[in-house]
Amino acid sequence: MEETFGCEFELFIEFTGLISWCRGASIGWHSDDNRQYLKQRDFSAVCYLNSYGKDFKGGLFRFQSGEPATISPSAGDAIMYTADDRNIHSVDEVTDGERLTLAMWFTRDSSHDEDSKLVSRLSQCASHEFPLPLPASANMYWFCPHQHANGFDICVARLHLLGFDVHSLQDNDRSLDSSEQLVRPIQLAKGGELLTREFTNVLHALQVVQFYHWKASELKTSKVEYDTVEEVKAISQPQVETINALNAVFLPDKSLVTTIFGYSCSTGEEKDSLNLTDISSAMITSWEEYTCKLLKELLSSLPQWKTYIKYAKDQCECLAIYRMNSIVQGLLVSHAVL
Repeated sequence: MEETFGCEFELFIEFTGLISWCRGASIGWHSDDNRQYLKQRDFSAVCYLNSYGKDFKGGLFRFQSGEPATISPSAGDAIMYTADDRNIHSVDEVTDGERLTLAMWFTRDSSHDEDSKLVSRLSQCASHEFPLPLPASANMYWFCPHQHANGFDICVARLHLLGFDVHSLQDNDRSLDSSEQLVRPIQLAKGGELLTREFTNVLHALQVVQFYHWKASELKTSKVEYDTVEEVKAISQPQVETINALNAVFLPDKSLVTTIFGYSCSTGEEKDSLNLTDISSAMITSWEEYTCKLLKELLSSLPQWKTYIKYAKDQCECLAIYRMNSIVQGLLVSHAVL
């Protein structure tokens, strides 16, 4: 970014966002600094994680002026542009599938540096800790389009698209609000069977299932032995009633889920290939090992990351001193003239 735009000083990453554009999503003409609280943004970059025409339809990126006027992305493509009104742009409505992008904004202002915040959080972690996912507030996962009376919980919806239901272990605790049941231990169910393994919360279960969906073919052909006989049980009628009650709250309109996420998100064949018997201790261990590996890689880069931040901070301090000296010199000159 610095080389492309000939930046004289260091740029800082202001914000990084992994963004899902589902069916119906779009954004009109705008610049990325078009609000007062976004004025610190100087440059933008978008990396496409899947492909137009294959993974989603619609969702074309368009510039209001200049070339290229339209971007039809493939996975791995990236675009960079200034965040001001020189690059007014829009995204067409996604008509099917799910458009995935990694968006990054850059700033010249070190006080908005995202790195320092992340380093602070990571510095509190230990390499031997296992980072279980912690859900945000319930309203962060609730989707409700204006034209529909009903909405749905995104975590439960994604599990539903892959063929799984959620069973709460707190059904008898009447003191709990419905949304609280998803941030407490839950189980997964499918096709009249229940996985007795408990997950810490719905986000934990979702990450394991999505990892399994991603790595299914690789895991099934591995030599790992699955011990699932005692983990999968026939579901009881009270458990079915609990699942139905949760679906009534979190998935009141299942057809809306399919409409928003698009049919290409999960085909019937894919759903049938994902079984409870494969979500075993061995498979969950594979997910934990993968997650720990990512954390260790992040933690191993901390010394270099901190060195970079210190260097950037020193550069900014030197720049601030230079600017202050310039101001003082200017004032002295003005005083001499007067």
